[in-house]
Amino acid sequence: MSESDHKVEPIPIARRVENGLRALDRWLWQVETAHRSKAHQRFWHLSRVIVAVVRDLVRGDITLHAMSLVYTTLLSVVPFLALSFSVLKGFGVHNQLEPILDHLLAAPLGDRGPVVVQNILNFVDNIKVGVLGSVGLGVLIYTVISLIQKIERSFNEIWRVSESRSLAQRFSSYLSVIMIGPLLVFSAMGATAALVNSETMQHLIDFAPLGWLYGFLSSAMPYVIIIGLFTFLYAFIPNTRVKLPHAFLGGLVAGVIWQTTIFGFTLFVSSSNNYTAIYSGFAVGILLLIWLYLAWLILLIGAAVAFYSQHAQQITRSRVNRPSARLDELTGLAIMHKVAGNFDCNEGGTSIAQMESNLSVGPEVIQRMINKMIKFDLVMISGHDANCLVPARSLDQISLREVIQVIRRHQSDIPSTLLSNTPVTTLETRIETALYAELGEQTVADWVRSTAEHPLISPDANG
Repeated sequence: MSESDHKVEPIPIARRVENGLRALDRWLWQVETAHRSKAHQRFWHLSRVIVAVVRDLVRGDITLHAMSLVYTTLLSVVPFLALSFSVLKGFGVHNQLEPILDHLLAAPLGDRGPVVVQNILNFVDNIKVGVLGSVGLGVLIYTVISLIQKIERSFNEIWRVSESRSLAQRFSSYLSVIMIGPLLVFSAMGATAALVNSETMQHLIDFAPLGWLYGFLSSAMPYVIIIGLFTFLYAFIPNTRVKLPHAFLGGLVAGVIWQTTIFGFTLFVSSSNNYTAIYSGFAVGILLLIWLYLAWLILLIGAAVAFYSQHAQQITRSRVNRPSARLDELTGLAIMHKVAGNFDCNEGGTSIAQMESNLSVGPEVIQRMINKMIKFDLVMISGHDANCLVPARSLDQISLREVIQVIRRHQSDIPSTLLSNTPVTTLETRIETALYAELGEQTVADWVRSTAEHPLISPDANG
């Protein structure tokens, strides 16, 4: 046998790439195992977060919301600034509004930025809040509220939250942010400027180490301010509990992208003579629309990072889990077992956030089952922050048959054509009769006490 007969054919490059992608896919979407090191788990979570955010961008879920917010911003930015300006003017700090607009608009738009900022300020000056009257003031406030409401809906969509804040919560929360928020921010900025300009601080800055530290902090301050602002938005706006570390991670990513994008967009504007030649006087407006779109896109990317970071274990191949009767049933039973087991052992509530971390299913599935069990009096909300679940009744008064019935209960009316199908309804009756006969009169108390050593939900892998 010749030597050529033993020669192994090389694997084509396309086959190698395909095999590598399959291996990466298996590694990303396999169930997390406890034997992994902490570093491996963190890298695995981070990889899933990056893939999930990029997937949402490619699918257009984030870009669609960004485009919608651009239109809303154009309609609401002047009333928003006018309302904030009137509050700031009453406290004598309205002159600090222009530097903020310069950073948000003038910096990325280059030489055209001051023109846009000056036009906006002229519009704001022309709106006299004191002479608008009750109807005009109401329309002004409604326009501002609608902007923030639109932002909240976009954030809730990213966080898979189906319910928005109530009307009373919107007015109390939104108006406090609109009126008190800018006042606190500008007051803090004024106090910081006064401290830096004080004689004592100037003497300290003259020392070389402190002078270098002051220069470094001055250079880093734009990043700190924008990261802090984004972190606050990610923690406050979604109508759900956002943990501060994950909100900070989203703010950090969005803040770095923001500052980097400003630098890149400024270079683009400075070299965009073709836009001026083509669009003439409309060039500034076109560039403003592009920047607003990028700004909202960056903000929503940070929100997606915060969401997927907090729910890294629930990231799946598809963005939203398709409805599944078996998945709903297993999830509902797991929630009921965990809530009843914890309450039976120490009479304490079960954290919803911890349960979401332990169950490797989409948050929309968990929230759907929790809402259903709350509606039909199986569990109830408790805790100071309304973030815990406890049984709504004594465990001895909740039968397993009732739990199954609630979990399987339809959210909408069943079409009459299905109910009139005798072979189908007959088979369904046989299945339910056999199931309920197997369960008998067993209660939730019997169930959790007989399975206390075999919990349905594994401990939190993150400790």
